[in-house]
Amino acid sequence: MYDAQHPDPATAATRDQKPERPALLIIDMINRFDFPQADQIKPGALAAARVIAELRETAERAGYPVVFVNDNFGEWHSERSRLIDSALADENDISAALRPNDDDYFIIKPQFSGFYATNLPVLLPKLGVNRLILTGIATDICVLFTAADAHMRDYDLWIPEDAVAAETAERGRWALEIMANSMTAETRPTSTLSLDAWVSRAQADAPAQP
Repeated sequence: MYDAQHPDPATAATRDQKPERPALLIIDMINRFDFPQADQIKPGALAAARVIAELRETAERAGYPVVFVNDNFGEWHSERSRLIDSALADENDISAALRPNDDDYFIIKPQFSGFYATNLPVLLPKLGVNRLILTGIATDICVLFTAADAHMRDYDLWIPEDAVAAETAERGRWALEIMANSMTAETRPTSTLSLDAWVSRAQADAPAQP
């Protein structure tokens, strides 16, 4: 597994690839769910986890990067394996359904946005990524803040409404409307839009290269 906090020097030195493929970001789903209001978000998060697992399989078959973007939950001495082991030790179905693989990338974030004080802005160009599928929790907090930073960096966005979850349906809808209207994000669920269809449409809409 790639450790984005301590990248291999040879990997870090690799030049940016041509930006022409998507990456799947899985936000804060490796989680003990022991925070306040966890009980409100867990049913939606479990439903989203099932959708994310299917998206992940599709992305992996297509050779697209899968990037876990995970909060440190205030454990400032923590690192990837400790966070994963802690979440899986809790035996919750959500984290178990999305157990990171050795080939997955793992970014630890200290704040809401996956781009803030992390290596994500460096990693994505190295992988040749120009569009992002954002999934995970919470729709109106970490997903929203990550989407805003991605939009400012000109990434095409798809936030499938069935692959994210919030504490309440109202807050989830509010956040999705902001991302759709202010960030030109696609928010259709995976039941009406496939990964292949979204990528094909994004490629067709992309301006011609000189």
